[in-house]
Amino acid sequence: MKDEILRLLKNNKDEFLSGEKIGEKLGVSRAAIWKYINVLKEEGYGIESVPKQGYRIVSVPDVLTYEEIKEYLSTKFVGRNICYFDTISSTNMEAKRIALKNPEGTVVISEEQAKGKGRLDRNWVSPPKKGIWMSMILKPETEPTKVAKITLLGAAGVNKALEDMGIYSKIKWPNDIVIDGKKVCGILTEMSCELNMINYVIMGIGINVNMDREDFSENLINKATSLKIEQNKEINRKELLAGILNRFEEFYIPFKEDNEISEVIEICKKNSALIGKKVRVIKDGETKTGKALDINNEGQLIVMFEDGSIENIFSGEVSVRGLEGYV
Repeated sequence: MKDEILRLLKNNKDEFLSGEKIGEKLGVSRAAIWKYINVLKEEGYGIESVPKQGYRIVSVPDVLTYEEIKEYLSTKFVGRNICYFDTISSTNMEAKRIALKNPEGTVVISEEQAKGKGRLDRNWVSPPKKGIWMSMILKPETEPTKVAKITLLGAAGVNKALEDMGIYSKIKWPNDIVIDGKKVCGILTEMSCELNMINYVIMGIGINVNMDREDFSENLINKATSLKIEQNKEINRKELLAGILNRFEEFYIPFKEDNEISEVIEICKKNSALIGKKVRVIKDGETKTGKALDINNEGQLIVMFEDGSIENIFSGEVSVRGLEGYV
């Protein structure tokens, strides 16, 4: 009922709607309308109330609910079911908890995470209403060995959504988005499977959107950044979120139906932060130095090591770093 009232107010934002008129449209009493209007006000919606004229919406809060992003969405199923929280320990943890009960494409999103997590169990700082902290529930009918490719779909989706907004970034294979050599987005993909059957895949995406310099600790300020810092302006989180969901679905459907990721590979190669550079490959505590040569059709990073050997690197638990810093 609350969402229906909000929809009516938004569709008639240049005029007042009386409680009686809203009640007639929705089949409820004026008292019920008044109650829901107060709930909307508590949620941050600016609603003007004038006796004998009714209600008019004058402002909307910066929140990432379905009602607020749907005007930007063009997807068939990704993001059409959103589980929204003001604060939560971790969107990935919640997504795993509800994955089997919700349809594919469901997105868990929170304005704040108390225990945000990145790859290799690293902490992810997630201050309220300054980023996009979300997790998608996916259910591809594919082999578990192919799930690593989904991370690249996410990276390409974020990269292209940013480009659509005039923000140009690089992809640090396989799961980070960087601007000017600093991390602005991380992707964490996890799955539940039995033998060769996938129960679900959870892809968590954390983006530093409108964080300020003081939001980063001293040990992170030289490694991480935000879109606001790099663009010197506030970024529309709703537009960006919807853009990522739109772009991701565009890449996910060919993968889901035909295991097709050629367009994604081209995007990852064209915008690579690593290809042509010397890198350190860290696995099981061992570090090897080499040069990133390419990304193959399976989404693996091709590296030539100092001894002349060439290896195709799987993402998994491998960490790739630049020789003198993060990239």
